[in-house]
Amino acid sequence: MNKHRHFNPLRRQMMGAALGVGALGAVSTLSFAAGNNGSSKRFVFVVLRGGLDGLSAVPALGDPEFAAARGPLAQFGNPALTLDATFALHPNLSQLHGLYAGGELAVVHAVGLPYRERSHFDAQQVLESGGMRPYELTTGWLGRALAPSAAKSLALNTSVPLVLRGPGAVDTWAPSALPDPSSDLVARLERMYGNDEALATALQRAKTLHFDGAMPAEMNAMDGKAMGNAGRAGNFTLLAQRAAEFLAQPNGPQAAVLELGGFDSHANQANPNGALSNTLRQLDTGLAALREGLLASGTWGRTVVVVATEFGREVAVNGTLGTDHGTGGAAFVLGGAVKGGRVLVDWPGLAKRDRFEGRDLRITTDLRAVLRGVLADHLQVASRSLNNDVFPGSEGVKGLALLKG
Repeated sequence: MNKHRHFNPLRRQMMGAALGVGALGAVSTLSFAAGNNGSSKRFVFVVLRGGLDGLSAVPALGDPEFAAARGPLAQFGNPALTLDATFALHPNLSQLHGLYAGGELAVVHAVGLPYRERSHFDAQQVLESGGMRPYELTTGWLGRALAPSAAKSLALNTSVPLVLRGPGAVDTWAPSALPDPSSDLVARLERMYGNDEALATALQRAKTLHFDGAMPAEMNAMDGKAMGNAGRAGNFTLLAQRAAEFLAQPNGPQAAVLELGGFDSHANQANPNGALSNTLRQLDTGLAALREGLLASGTWGRTVVVVATEFGREVAVNGTLGTDHGTGGAAFVLGGAVKGGRVLVDWPGLAKRDRFEGRDLRITTDLRAVLRGVLADHLQVASRSLNNDVFPGSEGVKGLALLKG
């Protein structure tokens, strides 16, 4: 039997169409009765799928080779947002810029995986599994990291992503516009499953995930529309808001995973109204919503969020004014527990001779150094577990010091 509990309050993985639990009115009643072994710290991992161009998100304006190396991609619709003498943020990351100024955002540049090829599928498998090579590990680094403490985790998705798979229990949540099941249907299912412990337990858990009580009409109208849109197109801001509600619960999940796609920018990348610009705006708005929700509940001060992608892009523009698959890129670490206001980088330079294979931003920081630092200092994962279980083969990778204190 699958060890993961994929109980989505809107589309039950285990129950299938028979249960048909509909749109959730308020997620604050989601029950994590088993708690988190007493830990109040929270961790969020945001996967940016498609290969974010780190030099668009965090342009190295102060590098003397930047303008020549990037060509038309060196121009932005609005001025880039200065971080320091070398680096800036894309103009659509204005709220992240505010977090940087407030000391709650650190940027890690020229960062990447041990994997150096250019396949989305293989790179994402390595990103989520924590291995050295694609498919050598079949579970996820975060799932393995949480296992010793039996901490709860949540995927804001219709299924559990690889990064959370492991021996622990995982819940999922995703929006939907499906109608509520009738009380008669639920009662008949209870009778049907009464002699099957696994199904009866699953049904009871599904009921605890559903809103119990009257929902204000204005919230119903707002959420119904937003959920329908999110279910079809993936509304990152809505998912971030819901993640904040779950994480704010005293016995809520210790870790949550969100995803945002649309970063495979092969064409018209610099268009201020194009796909990449709009997706960066979604990222900025969603992360701000996550912070706002956690700040309101008093949870932000004990939260760390890591935002990473499977690989970067080539430095030079391609023939369709975009970028092709590369290796080195940028990652973001934010939260009330983060020592921000800094760019952590061993900058390799952008001259062609300095690029990996003459094409890519060279990786000088292993992404596992970011993740090891956060897991050790924030979630108190032991070094032995990091070396042997979470990131096998990473003994020589020293975790970055990213937190306050």
